[in-house]
Amino acid sequence: MSTGKRASLQKVPGDVASMFDDVAPRYDVVNDLLSLGQTRRWRKVVFDAVGAKPGQRILDLAAGTGTSAEPYADAGVEVVACDFSLGMLRVGKRRRPDIDFIAGDATRLPFADSSFDAVTISFGLRNVSDPHRALQEMLRVTKPGGKLVVAEFSSPVNPMWRTMYLEYLMRALPPIARKASSNPDAYVYLAESIRAWPDQDHLADWIGEDGWENVEYRNLSGGIVAVHRATKPFPAAAQSGPVEKIRRARRAAG
Repeated sequence: MSTGKRASLQKVPGDVASMFDDVAPRYDVVNDLLSLGQTRRWRKVVFDAVGAKPGQRILDLAAGTGTSAEPYADAGVEVVACDFSLGMLRVGKRRRPDIDFIAGDATRLPFADSSFDAVTISFGLRNVSDPHRALQEMLRVTKPGGKLVVAEFSSPVNPMWRTMYLEYLMRALPPIARKASSNPDAYVYLAESIRAWPDQDHLADWIGEDGWENVEYRNLSGGIVAVHRATKPFPAAAQSGPVEKIRRARRAAG
């Protein structure tokens, strides 16, 4: 029987952080295995969507061990890797001491207003206790005109593919995790959290409701993952009232 920790779908921050602490040492290896190597391609799409340049400052939320932050550092871009799992941060700091790792809760970010040119979060928003508050916090710390890029598991657009995918999540993923991870129960939670998460259109609506504009998304792997992009309004636009229309771009890939 597994002795590892597992969070509930109520997403109590301390429980979720503790669960990720438990899986930190092998987290990246198991992720590559469970995604059949697709995580690297998904990270590349996110990096390209952010479009960061040297001289800019990027906040990478739910950064875990820093694999999502590494491409920015390698490109000479200042990046802050933020996560609420101290275990993940310790693993990341040992591997990449050149990256700035900071502990923080996405719903109460420890950064000043308008501190970053872009904020990105990959596969972490669904683990936050209050996603709306997190999106508002991301807006607060982003400079006017700055970018938001969110990569998250979503809903496959083809009904047959969607059925096969959900079967994989609940039937195939736990046995694989039992062989590869010290805490397979954590991956049962992760599968359940993916099933419970809203689809692409609903997440796009949330992002617009929380103050971002020019919201669009791109489907990856047939909609298993969707990468959402948005920009922070300049003050004049922000004062004109709530966003009335969300522009979405749907481009299925792979």
